[in-house]
Amino acid sequence: MDMTQTRPGIHARFNLGFKDFSLNVDLEMPGRGVTALFGHSGSGKTTLLRCIAGLERAPAGYLSVDGEVWQDAATFVPTHRRPLGYVFQEASLFPHLSVRRNLEYGLKRVAPAARKVSLDHAVDLLGIGPLLDRLPERLSGGEKQRVAIARALAISPRILLMDEPLAALDLARKQEILPYLERLHDELEIPILYVSHAPDEVARLADYIVAMEHGRVAAQGPLGETLARLDLPIRLGEDAGVVLEGEIAELDQAWHLARVASAGGSLWVRDNGLPVGQHVRVRILARDISLALEPHGDSSILNVLPARVEQLADDTHPALALVKLNAAGAPLVARITRRSAARLELRPGQTVWAQIKAVALVG
Repeated sequence: MDMTQTRPGIHARFNLGFKDFSLNVDLEMPGRGVTALFGHSGSGKTTLLRCIAGLERAPAGYLSVDGEVWQDAATFVPTHRRPLGYVFQEASLFPHLSVRRNLEYGLKRVAPAARKVSLDHAVDLLGIGPLLDRLPERLSGGEKQRVAIARALAISPRILLMDEPLAALDLARKQEILPYLERLHDELEIPILYVSHAPDEVARLADYIVAMEHGRVAAQGPLGETLARLDLPIRLGEDAGVVLEGEIAELDQAWHLARVASAGGSLWVRDNGLPVGQHVRVRILARDISLALEPHGDSSILNVLPARVEQLADDTHPALALVKLNAAGAPLVARITRRSAARLELRPGQTVWAQIKAVALVG
């Protein structure tokens, strides 16, 4: 890839060596939405983020953001001059300043004419209006992190870097803050690079994923397509699977179910109280899909979609196989035994019925 020609989006190439670790990446990421840098601890996610921020210097590195070069052979824009926001695991608020004054502190970096995100907008997006006059010691962990994100937005960054911003929070505080992160995704055009090793966060927030291993990029691409790859299977947690976009199309109050309309067809899920028209994501694990050559009306499985076999591949155990399916354009991955694949005589191009035993709403 020729990185000398600047184009919209985020283009990064870094080669950095330490005593026991090296980073070697060549990336082209979207200029909008949430890109998740995903991988186990020590895979290089935070080091890559620090290189993009200019906190870690890779002498032969290259970085352009929306066509503007921040680093190349002749240029290195220092961190304080890069129009970026950075949110760390810890909120790191100034303890002697109120929330309002913490937010105003960052505004000194930005000329009034260059402010694209107003302070009021940042406050509204993170829901921190009632907190403005409090000192940080009177905030919960989730509230502190919401203030830290608002402070990063208040400087009108060209890119927002988030380094495991929920890692220091307990489950309740994490669930409290995730809807606010979804608002950032939906309402702002600022690209977000989101470092995480938490599968639920990636499934809920990411549009694009960069999976890292040992300082290298193992796979990258749009979330749904990349999770469905069989050559480089990425497991978000305990199993392979896909994430589909959809919206609540119908509520069945008698049975406490909701119908999600997705590109692959309708899927019934438990009614979680979301209204009709609400955008949602659903996660379908490979282990929860069985295949049949004909539809069966005498089954307890509610979700049965017609699909076409695209690819078969070996799984991690010799008894098992992964099957990539295309359900009206939506990718699915099923795990079945190799014996079942042989009995059904599965082959690319074949039409089957995907019987989906469980569908989980993830946001």
